[in-house]
Amino acid sequence: MEKERLFGKTLDELKAVAAQVGLPKFAAKQMADWLYKKDIRSIDEMTNLSVKGREALKEYYEFGLTEPTKVQASIDGTKKYLFPTDHAKFIETAMIPDDDRKTVCVSSQVGCKMGCLFCMTGKQGFQGHLTAGEIVNQIRSIEENGEVSNIVYMGMGEPFDNLDNVLKSIEILTDDWGYAMSPKRITVSTIGIIPGMKKFLETSNAHLAVSLHSPFDEERKQLMPIQTAYPVQKVLDEIKSWEFGRQRRVSFEYIMFGGLNDTPAHAKELARILNGIKCRINLIRFHPIPDTPLKSSNEETLQSFKDLLNSKGILTTIRASRGQDIYAACGLLSTKALVKKEEEPDY
Repeated sequence: MEKERLFGKTLDELKAVAAQVGLPKFAAKQMADWLYKKDIRSIDEMTNLSVKGREALKEYYEFGLTEPTKVQASIDGTKKYLFPTDHAKFIETAMIPDDDRKTVCVSSQVGCKMGCLFCMTGKQGFQGHLTAGEIVNQIRSIEENGEVSNIVYMGMGEPFDNLDNVLKSIEILTDDWGYAMSPKRITVSTIGIIPGMKKFLETSNAHLAVSLHSPFDEERKQLMPIQTAYPVQKVLDEIKSWEFGRQRRVSFEYIMFGGLNDTPAHAKELARILNGIKCRINLIRFHPIPDTPLKSSNEETLQSFKDLLNSKGILTTIRASRGQDIYAACGLLSTKALVKKEEEPDY
């Protein structure tokens, strides 16, 4: 019988586990402490549970951590971790140091079904959802475990296409019985799936980031097919119905493509459609991926675009490029690993 993983279960789920194996109710809190607050890796190390209770647990459950199979370190300190998944595939996790901060960029899916033109992950196709445990494991099982200051759901996959597991992972990260992180240190990025975004805003206090990439409907549709189902104006209308400020921020991600979405007309239209939303825009340099016609804007255009948006009253920054020497763009490392595995002979 395949055993379930304890790691990734919420306190309520651990209460059900305790009842199943004959442990007292308070054992759920004890298990949560061992899973999320202490540096152990086995049920046998949960020493405040009775020996009988631990043996009963081991009959049905395993601790449930997964080690990375590969780590790449950049000259700028960025690290890229490659994790195997339950789907016999791979996901990527990036650790980005910046002065006294260590930000971890986690994946939420294996591959992605959204098909954005500029994304290497989308070229893999959709291969499965990550469990809450697989999401949180990306923080627990890296070398910097215990030093992580910020978490961004900006890795492989669309978080709101795996909403239940994403919300469950945020619960583990923010609740007192879990990692007890402030939701102000967590940001979830979406391409604009409105039902998922609405539920996220209703149930979580984490920050929201929206991938925009063009203010014009037809152009955005070419870059992001999701525009057909959830037009950007409807996404913005939903955002305008929520209050953002110091407690919860909304930002917009904007990849700069040379000769496509980087003209003064784009900047002016961005300022128009974002009018009334307290937000910031992060401009992102595009780093080319295989089999795409897109190219990056030059530095002069990037700066001019930023200055024009700032002059319109929208706080705009240019995100620093990190880890370019280690396939830092989402999907490149896992695609290489997937191709290599498929090419290996099956003995």
